[in-house]
Amino acid sequence: MAVLPPGTLLQLMYLRERLHRIPPGRFIEIGPGSGEITKLLLSTGWSGKSYDLEKKTISSLKERFAKEIGDNRFSPVNEDYLSASECEKVDLVISCMVMEHLEDSQQLAFMRKSADCLKAGGIMIGLVPASPLHWGIEDDIAGHFRRYTKSSLKKVTDTNNWKLLHLAGLTVPISNLLLPLSNFLVNRGEWSKLALSPLERTKQSGRRQVKFKTYFPPVLGLLLNEVTLYPMHLVQKLFTQSESALVLYFEAQPLSFGNGAR
Repeated sequence: MAVLPPGTLLQLMYLRERLHRIPPGRFIEIGPGSGEITKLLLSTGWSGKSYDLEKKTISSLKERFAKEIGDNRFSPVNEDYLSASECEKVDLVISCMVMEHLEDSQQLAFMRKSADCLKAGGIMIGLVPASPLHWGIEDDIAGHFRRYTKSSLKKVTDTNNWKLLHLAGLTVPISNLLLPLSNFLVNRGEWSKLALSPLERTKQSGRRQVKFKTYFPPVLGLLLNEVTLYPMHLVQKLFTQSESALVLYFEAQPLSFGNGAR
């Protein structure tokens, strides 16, 4: 079993708690990466499909979720979500570290496409990098166009006719404390990616291999797991309003069928 970074574990723990508020149904996931959110959704009764631009990512998902694919509960799609002709009506559109890769016009298209794909009463869940003051080498090598603030994210939802239902900063303070080490590891291991096009950097961002940053020796699984990090999960919940959060979690709904904050 892969050992996940502490920040990823904390995001998954928060997401799991929020998903308990939503009856399982059909989902569309954009940018599944290694499939950690996919796994969480499938394990809690959801079914659906994941879109990704990178063929290797889709191949990995097909191998990891062969049973769920065989049971017709999951379908990985090697296609650009924005240009996909099919738009299945679903209960949840979810993306993790995707919107920051989109230019302004693409971000607009993303919000409009997602509104079209949602059933009445459905919601969008997103996780995005936060705090422009913390822009660093990882943003450059991953092909980011921006880091968000709470106000800039609210502007995205407001101007695109969505209602922001829930907004929280995550991974404080552990990600902030580890940021200098993270930047050092990324700079040492991935600086050569700066020569790639923004699109290629985006395509590779879901399958990065940086030791002690994106993957860890198996023995560290004794320290990096949801049980040992549960106290930090409780701490991050105390700091959800912090402006120093490096990750923002949000839930939103098109105003055409908005039903108020949760």
